[in-house]
Amino acid sequence: QVQLVESGGGLVQPGGSLRLSCVASGFTFSSFGMSWYRQTPGNERELVATITSTGGSTNYPDSVKGRFTISRDNAKNTLYLQVNSLRPEDTAVYYCNTKYNTLVKNGRTYWGQGTQVTVSS
Repeated sequence: QVQLVESGGGLVQPGGSLRLSCVASGFTFSSFGMSWYRQTPGNERELVATITSTGGSTNYPDSVKGRFTISRDNAKNTLYLQVNSLRPEDTAVYYCNTKYNTLVKNGRTYWGQGTQVTVSS
């Protein structure tokens, strides 16, 4: 079955860092571009990083550019997001998914549980 398991979140002070991980299974991970998203209550999911299937190219919105780094290890079916210089506005649940959100489980687009990042002093 398709599965995405995010981990690595936690409570950090402003300026702190975390390394988020996403372990994928149930599909050919190395064939898909992958992305990280984040979501806060009352808001839509926001794309924060994208990486090509080989890891050869990455893309970030201005809100995180220079602070976040997406990477992947296809041999381990794992996607990473290094988040540095964290700000309170980075507080959110962070999710991984394929670039075009093509995973389906039980008739619906599949999302994992996400991992909570809280930035507070």
